[in-house]
Amino acid sequence: MFMRMDKLLIDLPEPKRADPNAASALQELLGGKFGEMSTLNNYMFQSFNFRSKSKLRPFYDLVASITAEELGHVELVTNGCALLANGPPGAAPKGEPGDTPFDMMKDVRDPGGFFTGGGAGLPFDSSGRPWNGTFVFHTGNLVLDLLHNFFLECGARMHKLRVYETVSDETAREVCGYLLVRGSVHAQAYALALKKITGVSIEKMLPVPNIPLANIKESAKYEAEGIHRRLYTNSPEDYKAIAGIWSEDETTYDGTGPLVVMNGPPESGKIPDLAGASSAFTPDYAPEEIFEIAQKLWKAS
Repeated sequence: MFMRMDKLLIDLPEPKRADPNAASALQELLGGKFGEMSTLNNYMFQSFNFRSKSKLRPFYDLVASITAEELGHVELVTNGCALLANGPPGAAPKGEPGDTPFDMMKDVRDPGGFFTGGGAGLPFDSSGRPWNGTFVFHTGNLVLDLLHNFFLECGARMHKLRVYETVSDETAREVCGYLLVRGSVHAQAYALALKKITGVSIEKMLPVPNIPLANIKESAKYEAEGIHRRLYTNSPEDYKAIAGIWSEDETTYDGTGPLVVMNGPPESGKIPDLAGASSAFTPDYAPEEIFEIAQKLWKAS
């Protein structure tokens, strides 16, 4: 089962303006082939279907614990997309439907996020194509599945770097910078797991592509905090056997320090409070009655 907390993995800066095109670019990290929906569902279904869990506990724990973090990554990117699509609170166009308040949306690269969700982050890629389950790879063969996971994390790193190069908004870049660090951790974790099984030093291939994250300022600050050395159990009691793989006698692939297992989830930030826009009917054209009802229910609780 899963536990949920009303937190975001990190604090996201508020965008200075609405930028639906930047939101569309960031959608690639949500619903693209190498996006967070893919990493989540690959690891989730691999962990659900994992064979001989009790006999292969360190490897099962690794895939299962990373699954939980990937849920947080999906949440993080979704919030980033929604923030960029809508802009700061109060920035939504105002007016009656006949005033064409969203005239500009017909000219953006992918208006589907507005037409479908009123400026929501949705499981689509940067072209508006929906994420689909054929991106999930599960064979039941441990080495092959771990090798695929290593490949998936390397592909995700490539995608994040390319998206980073297309956006200048600090909200989008913060999402990219943080995920680049955590994706590097997961790539090394799967490489080390393969090394334990096969004896092949796959971690020597890292990073792919070969650019140090110290060159990405949004990533460098997280590395300075040591986040690139941490793997989280994402559970108060379970999945501690990951320490057999992510162990203190190993170091980060860039040699900056020993690896550390952290019990529980990562540190967390504040969930953005997205402003409503009556002109887009979110949460409604005239939401005052809904707000009043919600306040009464909140007080009653």
